[in-house]
Amino acid sequence: MGLCSSRVWRCEDSSLTEPQQPGGSAGPILASGSRKRKWRSWDCLGPSWNIHGPQNQVVVSLQYVFDFIQRKRRKLSSMHNYQTLFLGGEASDIKIRALGKIWSLHKTFLYQSGYFANMLKDIWKERHSDIIELEIKNEDINIRSLDFVFGSLYRDDDMPMKPLQVPHVLAAACLLQVERVIQQCNETMKKTIDVKTVCSYYVAAETYRLKSVKTQCFDWLLCNLMIHPSVRLYKDIDIKVMYLLVSSSDLLVLQREIDLYNTLKKWIFLYFNPRWKGSLERLFTSANSWLSRQMEFIDSITFLESEEGLVFQPVFRQLRFQHIICDLTSTSILEQDRLIPLEWLYPVYKQQWLTLLQAQQHRKIGPGTINEKELEGCSMRCGVRIDRVGTYSWKWSRCKYSFPLHIIFTNRGIIFKQYRQQCDGSGCLKQIRNVVFRITLVYFDPNGKLTFNKTTGHKMVTFEDNEGKCVMEFDSNILNFPLYIFCNFLFISLTNTENL
Repeated sequence: MGLCSSRVWRCEDSSLTEPQQPGGSAGPILASGSRKRKWRSWDCLGPSWNIHGPQNQVVVSLQYVFDFIQRKRRKLSSMHNYQTLFLGGEASDIKIRALGKIWSLHKTFLYQSGYFANMLKDIWKERHSDIIELEIKNEDINIRSLDFVFGSLYRDDDMPMKPLQVPHVLAAACLLQVERVIQQCNETMKKTIDVKTVCSYYVAAETYRLKSVKTQCFDWLLCNLMIHPSVRLYKDIDIKVMYLLVSSSDLLVLQREIDLYNTLKKWIFLYFNPRWKGSLERLFTSANSWLSRQMEFIDSITFLESEEGLVFQPVFRQLRFQHIICDLTSTSILEQDRLIPLEWLYPVYKQQWLTLLQAQQHRKIGPGTINEKELEGCSMRCGVRIDRVGTYSWKWSRCKYSFPLHIIFTNRGIIFKQYRQQCDGSGCLKQIRNVVFRITLVYFDPNGKLTFNKTTGHKMVTFEDNEGKCVMEFDSNILNFPLYIFCNFLFISLTNTENL
């Protein structure tokens, strides 16, 4: 029997033929009397097969036909199984009851699930039962997610999945031990991390041990917490995740540490007022008003010492207060809010005073080595946004006693220059200053996706007199705007003041 003479392989079967090509492509030809002639056996191979060509060409063409028809048959079989057997429930030999719904399924397909494979091959009574009661204790699993996973057992291709549905499907797939669906969730989550999904993805990835997804979600939060603030995002971040973010030196802090403190105030307000709606501008005003009203009922303690505030203490302890109280305005905000316990601030005041004395009385100050532990827990975090190409500079004048640096941005690089302010004597002695720093440049596309990231890594620079140092070079042609510049600085070693 010829290859294409079989009924299954007949080229008249439109479901197995490729779409008609324009021009001189193979296709049905009308004979006299407007009757369609049957295709010859080689017509179904398409224009690429030359029967007079070399033998290897014929073999390749045959392999192409075999592969194409096999794919087509698998697709048709997959759709038939899904529509007729799963959705229609035809020839079902087992039923699954869960969450108040009954699925009419087939043991042959259930064996793809590790959960049911173990159940059906063991000597459990379920093997001889027509209905299996599936007890669901995980609140993340719902009827839709179970239906998705059961349906995937009947298909060879991946079923479409909405991003907000992924954590529920992942929970069901992990329960039923369907590895293919777990991998689909893993890949979908990596591609669809945004402000709507990042927190739910993080929790799901942590629960079901998808390490790479968890890492990507956390990195997204480090970049976007302050750069792309969102009421929804602040509502979704739980206490544990916020603790990890605030404690990290990789957090991209826009402006200064006091701005991170204000972000936490807004976050607390939304924690107690989850139904609040409004703009980010209104959010800051509402948070301050709410905190003031709360403190009217508390006389002798701060908010974090109250019953409602105790749970937030670990998060606020991660703030780097030494970089807040070096400015009078920021210090006044801490005092007026009465949110931070005074016992937390007294050691910081002492440390800053000793830092000032050391800067005035020693000729050489600053870290002697790059200490990773101090960098991670104590470095100053700050950042700015540049909207267009040009030359910009910042002096960080509010940190004049501990960090007298003039930072200059040009289209070729970033320059540090030590500057001096007018003062009354001892603080203006000529000094050699060491500063440990890290500079990070980032750019986000219009959709908020990080598309450019360049960093110096941790480095040390030594200044003497008013000399300038080029600390980062780049090609202006690779820069896009708005561009964000983030800095980490360590300008004093804690070991220098702890023993005083």
